[in-house]
Amino acid sequence: MEQILSNPMALLVMVGIVSIACQYLAFMLKLPAILPLLLAGLALGPITGVLDPDALFGDLLFPLVSLAVAIILFEGALTLKLSDIAGHGTMVRNLCTLGALVTWLIATPAAHYMLGMPMQLAALFGAIVTVTGPTVIVPMLRTVRPNSRISNILRWEGIVIDPIGALLAVLVYEYIVASQSPLEHALVIFLKVLAIGFGLGSVMGYFLGSMLRHNWVPHYLRNTAVLTLMLGAYAVSNLMTHESGLLTVTVMGIWMANMKGLDVDDILEFKETLSVLLISALFILLAARLEFSTLTQLGWGALLVLGAIMFVARPLSVFLSSPGAGLNWRELAMLSWIAPRGIVAAAVSALFALKLDTLGLPNSELLVPMVFLVIIATVVFQSLTAKPVAKLLGVRAPYPNGYLLFGGGKFARMLAKDLIEKGVPVRIADTNWDAIREARMENIPTYYGNPISEHASLTLDLSPIGKVLVLSPYKQLNPLVTYHFEHVLGKGAVLGLGQGAQEGRASHQVSEEYARKLELFSESATYSRLASLVAKGATIRTTRLTDAFTIDDYKETYGNRATRLYALDPQGKIHMYTVSHDIALKADWQLVSLIAPEESAE
Repeated sequence: MEQILSNPMALLVMVGIVSIACQYLAFMLKLPAILPLLLAGLALGPITGVLDPDALFGDLLFPLVSLAVAIILFEGALTLKLSDIAGHGTMVRNLCTLGALVTWLIATPAAHYMLGMPMQLAALFGAIVTVTGPTVIVPMLRTVRPNSRISNILRWEGIVIDPIGALLAVLVYEYIVASQSPLEHALVIFLKVLAIGFGLGSVMGYFLGSMLRHNWVPHYLRNTAVLTLMLGAYAVSNLMTHESGLLTVTVMGIWMANMKGLDVDDILEFKETLSVLLISALFILLAARLEFSTLTQLGWGALLVLGAIMFVARPLSVFLSSPGAGLNWRELAMLSWIAPRGIVAAAVSALFALKLDTLGLPNSELLVPMVFLVIIATVVFQSLTAKPVAKLLGVRAPYPNGYLLFGGGKFARMLAKDLIEKGVPVRIADTNWDAIREARMENIPTYYGNPISEHASLTLDLSPIGKVLVLSPYKQLNPLVTYHFEHVLGKGAVLGLGQGAQEGRASHQVSEEYARKLELFSESATYSRLASLVAKGATIRTTRLTDAFTIDDYKETYGNRATRLYALDPQGKIHMYTVSHDIALKADWQLVSLIAPEESAE
């Protein structure tokens, strides 16, 4: 053990292993990853003393944290499309502007009077805790399952307010740094920071956008080029004016997100690997720097500040944001209850605390423990209470009986339309734009893209979805989609089309466990066979069984022309046909089948 403690390389590797273990634990327990990461940091740092980030990194700690936060802010800003603020309704727009301002104006005096923070530091704390963040909201929504209006508002608020809150915190911080000088000089410094932040950020954002739009670098270098040039702009900005870099990279990201004809989705792909690693390691290192003496120093004032943020600022910001949103009091009460703080708040607070140490502001050591307390308290308290509160208010979505169809081929679209006609929520997801366009023209709700991507996890509303049907021809992607949604929705929630007779080559073999999930409809119902039948004019028909027209009459009428898809019982519940599950049909049941034209019957 002593060898590990004295070996910097072993400590670094340990941080990496612990961070991935925490992410995996959060994934398995369906918790926000922020909780196990913070607890692991506290366990390694102040509790056991195994990890001392200051001793491990020395003078490099501050630059490393700075660069990591710059990347997190840049990628957060890349998601801020200004059209999103207007495009997701009055409530989201108001919560991200007026609501954030209300939270700031309440949290600031609370921290000043109850914790004895200087007003400048209290203003910085207030700005940091305006941010909620999708990484903590999305796992909570899956377990609470509020109705779709509440769910969409909370999800989009988290996505949009992330960069807005960060920008507010950066501006307050720049003002604090500038105000350390005499007043006239402070104003000049602050204006200079604003000019360089917005000026250099806009120029570099335009340059990077043009570089990507005109393919000036090969495709495999795009992400790396954007990352290194962004960090270059951060460093140059800081050299031009002290501490202007964070503002510069935030403006760069917002500029690029709103450039016409520029698709930033592929740039955001590296977020799934780089950011997960950065954020995970950063959290453990930041939590390990906390000292229990500062936590105990917070005292009762911390609970009063926490109460002001959760039970005064949030309800007031929701109430003031609600005119014109058309929400009832129950929905507003639910929105007031859920506002967990997330990753940006923790990362930004820790970086500012490192910098404020050098400025000599009184009580600056309280900033990080207070922000971490707000994060832990809001995430834990709201995770535990949101579900009972939603039940009490009657705003939970009905039991998810909807279907996500992965694959937008003609058969999938016919099945989707048939289910929609029977009042079942359906959404088609596909990576093929032509299939999505056809589905949209038929008024079928769609998701364009990979449904297991980071983007889908933040924006695809799964609250009405109870089952996933894999109806796509993508043999490489189908198993990934199957296992992903089995984890998210539970065992048995995913069914896929069979692959027919397995070809002899090893590359076409699938595992026995996966093969057991490929039994939708019947053994002969493969993607190619269904597509072929539809191309020859097969149609989906609903047959109501009665005492006069039994299942035997159905077999005699359609014979081998019928592929049974699902049955609908008198209560309106869907029973999908599978290879291993036969349905005992009775009178008043409806049987839905794909009926081939007579000439194409086998």
